[in-house]
Amino acid sequence: MEEEKKPLNFIEQIIEEDLAKDYSRENLRFRFPPEPNGYLHIGHAKAICINFGLGEKYGAPVNLRFDDTNPAKEEQEFVDSIREDVKWLGFQWDEERFASDYFETLYNWAIQMIKDGKAYVDDQPSEVINEQRKTPFEPGIESPCRQRSVEENLELFEKMKNGEFPEGSHVLRAKVDMASPNMNMRDPVMYRVLHKEHHRTGDKWKIYPMYDWAHGESDYVEGISHSLCSLEFENHRPLYEWYLEQVEIPEHPFKPKQREFARGNVSYMITSKRKLKLLVDEGVVTGWDDPRMPTISGLRRRGYTPESIREFWDKAGVAKRDNLIDISLLEFSIRDHLNKIAPRVFAVINPVKLVIENYPEGKVENLTVENNPEDESAGMREVPFTRELYIERDDFMEEAPKKFFRLSIGNEVRLKGAYIVKATRVEKDDNGNITTIFAEYDPESKSGSGSEASMRKVKGTLHWVSATENIPIEVRLYDRLFTVESPDEAGDGDFLQFVNPDSMKVVQGFAEPSLKNAQPEDKFQFQRIGYFAMDRDSTDEKWVFNRTVGLRDTWAKEQKK
Repeated sequence: MEEEKKPLNFIEQIIEEDLAKDYSRENLRFRFPPEPNGYLHIGHAKAICINFGLGEKYGAPVNLRFDDTNPAKEEQEFVDSIREDVKWLGFQWDEERFASDYFETLYNWAIQMIKDGKAYVDDQPSEVINEQRKTPFEPGIESPCRQRSVEENLELFEKMKNGEFPEGSHVLRAKVDMASPNMNMRDPVMYRVLHKEHHRTGDKWKIYPMYDWAHGESDYVEGISHSLCSLEFENHRPLYEWYLEQVEIPEHPFKPKQREFARGNVSYMITSKRKLKLLVDEGVVTGWDDPRMPTISGLRRRGYTPESIREFWDKAGVAKRDNLIDISLLEFSIRDHLNKIAPRVFAVINPVKLVIENYPEGKVENLTVENNPEDESAGMREVPFTRELYIERDDFMEEAPKKFFRLSIGNEVRLKGAYIVKATRVEKDDNGNITTIFAEYDPESKSGSGSEASMRKVKGTLHWVSATENIPIEVRLYDRLFTVESPDEAGDGDFLQFVNPDSMKVVQGFAEPSLKNAQPEDKFQFQRIGYFAMDRDSTDEKWVFNRTVGLRDTWAKEQKK
């Protein structure tokens, strides 16, 4: 049966229309252009998937370009992390470029614009320049510097370049239209004076190009056919196109087309770099890769897979208008993938001791269990079973109601992959807390033995861990970082009031010995609990695991209580 073709999204429709007119596939080239001023987040992953996905679809090259035009905020650390994130997501770029590669070219084009009467140096304070721009409902006021001669502008611009002026004292502005209803067209700033060392060019430059000037021209230099960006740049498109009209590169027959798509806004997440930085600086999280952060490095550390993130954005689709995507779709994507690939293991994170009094003391019985019932090739493993075990404290009630199908005095349950047991009595401490549960087992009820007793049905099945053959584990139970769907809508500091105080709980437990050889980022399903990934904080004495996601979506249920 022929597979049904997926309908084209609106960006693919644009490209198909261009191919039907005057483009050929050889003309197609895309790019992902992050600014290296922070770590990439889930929203950036959408842009990565769109641009590299188009490259894969059309067999077109995709550049990774760092828009490094602001040395005050950019660092090599961020460049390195961005490279790693793109690779981890499963993509490979054709060429790595930097906007700083073109500083000389951009400067020379700016000189030509001055000579053509299309740019001028303005030495007014920035507050005055902003005031002269007025509002979209009234024309702006032209700067008195607008009528400077070409010679004077060239001389001043040269002094700016040589660092003869203090920061903030002079800017180069494009001479566009101070009456335009689009505020971006009201003589935008092209260059500002910055006495900051650049992570690549050192102290060579004392002027740096503004994003709008550098971005489109960089696209043109690289032969980018379609410059795809988020919707916030829609009203920048006229300026993008105006700047492109000022230069010509004969070897590139087509000028880039800017087209916008909806941002990747996910509920209960922040995607503002400024606010993410505040979370780090205020110590709300432990760093950019804290597993509660929506950064790609944070999601990776939490246990998300590249496949799940790519599948999430594929399901979310490419929209023309901003919308809020339900985080449950992201959680579904990772559950679905981990269900297929994650080995099942036994771990107890709220332990209480269970002693099987009629089981031989000192005996260690290695029981064979499946690694993953969803994957036949995953094979089997052995888990040690002993007289003393740990079970989850929540799996026992001394006196249980009728619908409690776990362990209670006088009732039977099956220990998964092992035997049927019946609780007989308990021991408690001085505060009345249960310290030990005593039980008896049916020796004929061993799972998979084929005996009549092994076929006997009981209403509950519990996971367990040997009390003597195990490894100690620290479990970090992560939850959503915010308690409201749209924390991004709050002000810079106001959003902190919506931080979930229960976004991380740390508990101590035990796991089966097979996890002793686990490596950071290895993923597992703790049976009946959820999906977990080993954290890099693990040591030879204690293994640390991060909860990626529960087995079911319990958040909605909790919110209704």
